[in-house]
Amino acid sequence: MNKKVYKFLFFAVLAASVTVLSGCRSKKPSTDMYGSDNLYGGDIIDGDIQLNPDNMGLPMDGDRSMFAPVMFAYDSSQVNPEEAGKVEAVAKYLNKNKSGGVIVEGHGDERGSREYNLALGERRALSVRDYLISLGVDPSVIQTKSLGEEMPADMGHDEGAWRQNRRGVFAIY
Repeated sequence: MNKKVYKFLFFAVLAASVTVLSGCRSKKPSTDMYGSDNLYGGDIIDGDIQLNPDNMGLPMDGDRSMFAPVMFAYDSSQVNPEEAGKVEAVAKYLNKNKSGGVIVEGHGDERGSREYNLALGERRALSVRDYLISLGVDPSVIQTKSLGEEMPADMGHDEGAWRQNRRGVFAIY
């Protein structure tokens, strides 16, 4: 066989492969790491909580003054042992008050790109969520949300301000 025949066969096999593989694509929606198609990390909670229709069914707001925020180390989403008591206090409250829930808001400091800080805020919120679940909190009462660098606790541009901005906030509803 000559070169033209090999070239024709190669492209014919390639075209057939693409056709077959494109027909095998799954129609199942993408899911998050918990097997849910809810990208906020928790299940949408039903009940008489006022929901925000523009925010995929999340409650509009919560009380952020009930519990101190969990602080994180630079570029980390791991809950430090020194901060674990804060998460444990929230878990105790949620396990006792079954009618409420929490939105865990993950925050970052201003360093890094907006996209990076949103992803880091999400990892922080999910880390706190996982810890709450390990303490017996029903996953359906925990929502997560990343605010990245968008809502700093301290507007400064130094390590002291950045330390205050690397946090997970509990919005209780």
